[in-house]
Amino acid sequence: MQSDTAAPEAAAGTDANRIAHDARWQRILDCVALKQPDRMPVVLYATFWLCKYGNISHRQLMYDYEKTAEVAERAILELDPDAYNPMVLQTTFGPSAQKLGFKQLQWPGHGVGDNQPFQYLDREYMRADEYDDFIDDPTGFYLHTYLPRVASAFEGFERLPVFPGMYYTRLISGMRAFARPGVRAALQRLMDAADEIDLYVKHHQAFTSRMTALGYPCTNGAVAGAPYDVVADYFRGARGMMTDIYRNRDKLLEMLEKVTRFLLKQFIPMARASGNPIVFIPIHWAPDAFMSDKQFRELWWPSFRKLLIGLIDADLIPMPLWEADCTKRLEVIRDVPPGKCIYWFERTDMVRAFEVLGDVVALRGNLSPSLLTTGTPQDVDKAVRHLTDNVFHKGGRLILDAAFGLPDETPVENVRAMFDAARRYG
Repeated sequence: MQSDTAAPEAAAGTDANRIAHDARWQRILDCVALKQPDRMPVVLYATFWLCKYGNISHRQLMYDYEKTAEVAERAILELDPDAYNPMVLQTTFGPSAQKLGFKQLQWPGHGVGDNQPFQYLDREYMRADEYDDFIDDPTGFYLHTYLPRVASAFEGFERLPVFPGMYYTRLISGMRAFARPGVRAALQRLMDAADEIDLYVKHHQAFTSRMTALGYPCTNGAVAGAPYDVVADYFRGARGMMTDIYRNRDKLLEMLEKVTRFLLKQFIPMARASGNPIVFIPIHWAPDAFMSDKQFRELWWPSFRKLLIGLIDADLIPMPLWEADCTKRLEVIRDVPPGKCIYWFERTDMVRAFEVLGDVVALRGNLSPSLLTTGTPQDVDKAVRHLTDNVFHKGGRLILDAAFGLPDETPVENVRAMFDAARRYG
């Protein structure tokens, strides 16, 4: 493994680092294209595990840009991965969320303890009787209804004009809404929040630029969502969505069609602007236990496949993370163009996934979270050996990782064992 002493020389972006960066990135791309890489790539995906590694609090990780970047860099240089997740972007949004008055999360120092990870609040952010409002005018629904519900900085936008009705001289009279004190106060709060968010993103960009100079590529440039999951998680809530598949099925399908289109309009430019073609898509509602096979085929998969094809047609690389166990979905989700995607599996049997999908997609994952947190370094070594022997060395294009990145509680020595074993057997 590379030691910390290599960092000063690497900071200048030496030729050796550029060559190492390109070699690491090529291993990922070879896997995507179903080609045999020179060795099995291994990825470092860490969020709150960095607290354990750097001996800092969860609150500090979310609020201290410089300290988080320092700890993340130290972990990357020690473990020497082929790619790393955008650690600064995925953890240091505490000040931005606070300025925005974000209501869909609780985070350290803001709803949960200083040494606890952030928690999503599953609630109904769009009522069942508001499907038509969204479908008829998504932007209007966002401005007047949804955004004030999910972030207090937008409170006051309820009194904005109905923009589609502002034409000809009605544009003049319609602008009077911006003289209202509540609207002006909301605009000022948003400008203040935007300044913090701009600082947050600049810290992320500085970190990724430094890691590039040191020879390490980032795993992905954008994070998207599955259309069904976006509606279920961030609009209707779990309970609402489970009733909608029976009570509001047609409206749900209509909304999914519209959501798919605006997700593509959002994430294609975002990924292109990042310079990284991989689009990470965490998936929440596809697991075997959440819906029947018939419901999955009719309600979940069609809109998601449209999203995948739209990203592929834009020369991007979708990387869905299939959370929990999706073994029953394997035959359905192989219906994508070969050599265009990375499928990351959390708990699905990777050997079975390779048997069904090995000629279609690259695979990523999936060392057991319980093994990583409670096992020994020898257990980790054995688990890595199992994946290399039964997937990688049998022709599977495997990018080694934990099930959903490193669990927060993973002992540092087990993480070191994972990376050592990847070099030894891969």
